[in-house]
Amino acid sequence: MSGQPAPPIGKCLSGNALKMIAIVAMTTDHLAWLFFPKFPLDALPVSMHIIGRLTAPIMMFFIAEGYHYTRDRNKYLKRLLIFAVISHVPYTMMFPQFVVIPGIPTTSVIWPFAMGLLALMIDRKDLLPNVKAWQRTVLVWVCFIVALPSDWSMPAAIAIFLMGRAHGDFKRQMLALVGPLATYAVACACLFSPAYGLHQIAIVLAIPLLAAYSGKRGTMGGKAMKWLFYIYYPAHLLILGSIRIFILHT
Repeated sequence: MSGQPAPPIGKCLSGNALKMIAIVAMTTDHLAWLFFPKFPLDALPVSMHIIGRLTAPIMMFFIAEGYHYTRDRNKYLKRLLIFAVISHVPYTMMFPQFVVIPGIPTTSVIWPFAMGLLALMIDRKDLLPNVKAWQRTVLVWVCFIVALPSDWSMPAAIAIFLMGRAHGDFKRQMLALVGPLATYAVACACLFSPAYGLHQIAIVLAIPLLAAYSGKRGTMGGKAMKWLFYIYYPAHLLILGSIRIFILHT
């Protein structure tokens, strides 16, 4: 028998299991964009996109949690920044139609993930510990603004920042998650289409999954799971983007 205590009743999902759910949901969503690129309101593509809404909340939650548990926060930030750069070209191959700010290239969701973590590190004085409080606040907002031209945009960075500050209080973390992403849904409804904005609300479906988080890494995939999302994300975008360009010609 294991010497480790059993997780509380209902806390049945490890971190690795949740990350695998996020990867499957993300792939489902991106396959919908590949084969149904105009966001048709048919049952199959809409269902696939709704499943895909699980991914961002799960990954944002683990970025915020990672701030508290990583051994080296600077290395954690550098890793996110490196993979944001690596993911940019595959993202633009797969999603050339996504434009947040006209004239500025839109980049992948890894960028606002990194900006959310950077804002949290500035706020918690891991970086620039001697600057004044008002300067710290300005720098945090600079991080949010810099996150704008990206997938999930500024709200992703704000959600990570607020969840990181609410560490240890799950209800506050979920409010910190839903608030910015609900704002994102409204913006999508106004800028793109009401249907596109409405389906973003499905991010709340991730809350029961996060509530079932055991607090343990889990044995699924072992330590390799630490790198799986980072590697899989640009790799699958490169493959799907190549199919879009060279086979489907969409």
